[in-house]
Amino acid sequence: MAMTGIPEIASVGVIGAGQMGNGIAHVAALAGLPVVLVDVKAEALEKALATMAKNMDRQVAKGALTAEAKEAALGRIRTGTEMALLGESDIVIEAATEREELKLSLFKAVCPLLKQEAILASNTSSIPITRLAAATDRPERVIGMHFMNPVPVMKLVEIIRGIATDEPTFGAVLALAGKLGKVTAVAQDYPAFIVNRVLIPMINEAVQTLQEGVGDVRSIDTALKLGANHPMGPLELADFIGLDTCLAIMRVLHEGMGDSKYRPSPLLVKYVEAGWLGRKSGRGFYDYSQDPPKATR
Repeated sequence: MAMTGIPEIASVGVIGAGQMGNGIAHVAALAGLPVVLVDVKAEALEKALATMAKNMDRQVAKGALTAEAKEAALGRIRTGTEMALLGESDIVIEAATEREELKLSLFKAVCPLLKQEAILASNTSSIPITRLAAATDRPERVIGMHFMNPVPVMKLVEIIRGIATDEPTFGAVLALAGKLGKVTAVAQDYPAFIVNRVLIPMINEAVQTLQEGVGDVRSIDTALKLGANHPMGPLELADFIGLDTCLAIMRVLHEGMGDSKYRPSPLLVKYVEAGWLGRKSGRGFYDYSQDPPKATR
């Protein structure tokens, strides 16, 4: 991948085989790009492949994809537990849990394994790209690519330039997002960027409204769905995102902005301490062991 002008990204590496990582691998493989998906847990990789196959089957059933295209896409994906497998990727997209120390450790570990011209992107939804880039040997080739969940369905990717991100890297990543069929919004490198700077404080305020007894779970969600035309209520959405992720983003905002309006709701903290993280744990503001889910408060 020559770094003269705008480089072409012809292969993609992904770190982390969770919900976001397997979604990124899914759309990259469908776009015709060879993909290497790496995770420390072999069982996470097996689950990711099964999830991708199931999601592509859904697309086939809807007529959005042929069975042949599905098989070809899955054939473009290699998986493994060793980061050395990422060595030939033109771009490596980190999609690990939203913890800064984890992301920094992954960046430091992967950089020596990459070719000199490789771009390193983070799917972080809140952590400053400049800070992540400073821990690498290539700050000019570090950028944020914040995909929305679920990645195969949601059209938006936020692109975030760090202070050192150069023009060829920015151009290459914009082109890649287009190739993946995504629409881009360019955000400045401030805590939580655009989407979560607006969205997560709204969710936090909904939790605080619940804590203060202004409304119960269903009333708050119904009010926003029907009163503001939101497809999901804020507490339902918090469960979908993961309450631990919502709390992590609020803490990044509170620390980064130094403003008391970003203080996490004590009730949100309590739910996370209880292990009530939403859909992924089976319980959050709703109990998902029942169908339909029952409000827990």
